Amino acid sequence: MNDKISLKDAISIGIGGMVGGGIFAVLGLAVSLAKGGTPIAFLLAGIIALLTAYSYAKLSKKYPENGGTVKFIHQQYGNGVFAGGINNLLWVSYIVMLALYASAFGSYCAQLFSITSEKSIDVRIFQTLIIVGALIINYLSVTLVSRIESIAVIIKLLILIAFIALGFYGFTKYPDNLEQLSPTNWESPLLLLSGGMVIFVAYEGFELIANSISDLKDKEKNTEKAYFGAVGFVVILYILIAIVTVGSLPFNQIANAEDYVLAKAAEPILGKIGFTIITITALISTFSAINATILGSGRVNYDIAKDNELPQCFCHILWGKPIGLLITAVLSIALVNLFDLKSISTAGSVGFLLIFSIVNFIAYKKHKELQSKKWIHFLAFIFCFFAFLVLIIQQYTNNKTGVIISLSIIIICFILEWLYKKVN
Repeated sequence: MNDKISLKDAISIGIGGMVGGGIFAVLGLAVSLAKGGTPIAFLLAGIIALLTAYSYAKLSKKYPENGGTVKFIHQQYGNGVFAGGINNLLWVSYIVMLALYASAFGSYCAQLFSITSEKSIDVRIFQTLIIVGALIINYLSVTLVSRIESIAVIIKLLILIAFIALGFYGFTKYPDNLEQLSPTNWESPLLLLSGGMVIFVAYEGFELIANSISDLKDKEKNTEKAYFGAVGFVVILYILIAIVTVGSLPFNQIANAEDYVLAKAAEPILGKIGFTIITITALISTFSAINATILGSGRVNYDIAKDNELPQCFCHILWGKPIGLLITAVLSIALVNLFDLKSISTAGSVGFLLIFSIVNFIAYKKHKELQSKKWIHFLAFIFCFFAFLVLIIQQYTNNKTGVIISLSIIIICFILEWLYKKVN
């Protein structure tokens, strides 16, 4: 008999999934796009996440099975090429997220190493080693992964809340940079939206709640509370972090420290100690996110293969775990070492925005069964799909590689699924 999880546990899963490596990896990218309007960019992304959370909450309550997004897609589209293509895109998007977290880990680790040594080490070494290390931990003990997650969530939240408090205190000592938050320093509405969509990967982790709903106590009462509690808290947290970051550093310093901007933002008040503390927090957060993502993605491709949407070799067990665990890690190592942070983050956001668009559309089509408000589902679908298009169009002008990678991933997922179904 499975142990039931409480509302607090479910909210913690959602918060842990969101406040992982995303905020550390993409904050600098968001500021480069939105400038003083970065808090607004986080708010726009947060509104889309909240609307999508409504669809997830209603679907989770109706279909409280392990598998989450994969199961929702099957409920509407069966096991055809379309469903298989989207589910494979979900798995690949996890691989992209893993590469994104590893990229952030590598950047922060290189900065920490530069504090203690005059020698510089290629970030690719750190990026590769952290994925290999997390893979070994996943093979050794799933319980250890869970313990790391539980401890990491508490540590990173406490330090981030302290960072926000000290940042607001710092505004009294260094008020000049607050001018950067004024509307005169905001980018155009299109760039604000684009900035919000690039950082949408920092919100996608609430989707993990769907995998634990079957074990949630009093599902009828607590499902919506779990989703909205987690997403609502993180929206506020991210907006406050964005305010402190933009209000603490001149734009040129933020641009120079784009890959490790959160640590740099702690320097004005606490100096090198603050930089070091936030850097260590980033390492803990990204490491825990990599751990959890390897575990989750290994299970996802196993479930997809069981539904005959991936080759049956993904159902094979290697050293006590699905072989997809190893395949996921190897593909992530290749991705993070071949492409830059900007390209990876765009691919991650594009993938999840398309997946969330489809989940919102499924909820809209099933609103009678779900006993939900269809206009909210429809609004969430329109917002997600519009954001998906805006991100592709805007990024194509200055990040063509990222857009090509993103669209290629989507097309390849469907082509391979079509070929697999044709052969089988």
